[in-house]
Amino acid sequence: MSFRDQLTDGLYGLGWSTVKKLPEPVAVRLGRTIADLAWKRRGKGVLRLESNYARVVPDAGPERLAELSRAGMRSYLRYWMESFRLPAWSPERVRNGFDPKDLHHLTDGIASERGVILALPHMANWDLAGAWVTTELETPFTTVAERLKPETLYDRFVAYREGLGMEVLPHSGGTAFGTLARRLRDGGLVCLVAERDLSSSGVEVRFFGEATRMPAGPALLAQQTGALLLPVTLWYDDSPVMQGRVHPPIEVPETGTRAEKTSVITQALADAFATGIADHPEDWHMLQRLWLKDLDPGKGPS
Repeated sequence: MSFRDQLTDGLYGLGWSTVKKLPEPVAVRLGRTIADLAWKRRGKGVLRLESNYARVVPDAGPERLAELSRAGMRSYLRYWMESFRLPAWSPERVRNGFDPKDLHHLTDGIASERGVILALPHMANWDLAGAWVTTELETPFTTVAERLKPETLYDRFVAYREGLGMEVLPHSGGTAFGTLARRLRDGGLVCLVAERDLSSSGVEVRFFGEATRMPAGPALLAQQTGALLLPVTLWYDDSPVMQGRVHPPIEVPETGTRAEKTSVITQALADAFATGIADHPEDWHMLQRLWLKDLDPGKGPS
């Protein structure tokens, strides 16, 4: 393992071992301080965050975008401080930490035993939402994690999420899709973060007026298993309680080829994500390139 990998792994390990022991107000202040320092440095991630927010809020000038990126970094560090502390939270703290709206879409889907796919963008704290599902609803679920480097860091994340009651499958390796499909056919719950394509072979959609690609997995799983597909968006307000909404189910079209149905479903998912992100742009933690024009500067909107 390289020195950089050792340093990265060590810093995350320090976060989980140290931050979770801090009193909550201290952790909140620490997260905000780190966020403001990172924002003032105007590094690559902050500049990319502003560039992405410029798509979400197209009429925002430089001052407004700077305000959004500062709020976005504070939201992002709140996610990390909460995530480092989640393993030490009591069940009661987890239950009281999330207030989802329109939850009946999920509870009705679970009761139907047809299987449910929850698809989320990188908003607020999806780990907290997952812990709430396993604690409050007492419903285990299966998810997929990107293989991080170094491998020891990936192992930390897997252990962390398994400790919150999740079954975690690696994104690479080719076996995740089949396992997810089996869980859904058995009436289980699957949760996928689904607005950023890691395979470079996703489905092209329009997102805030420009072309990008999103993973085909949620749409393909819904078609193959008959599971209910529910978009979910999350956000923070000024309280310690995270907010969220379970959007109405996305229906599988009755006609068309498999590829055509996948395109329609994924576009509907993108539209639901866009609704939630437009309402709470500062809680969308997208510090990477997303749109095709940014991934390939020679490619304009299609």
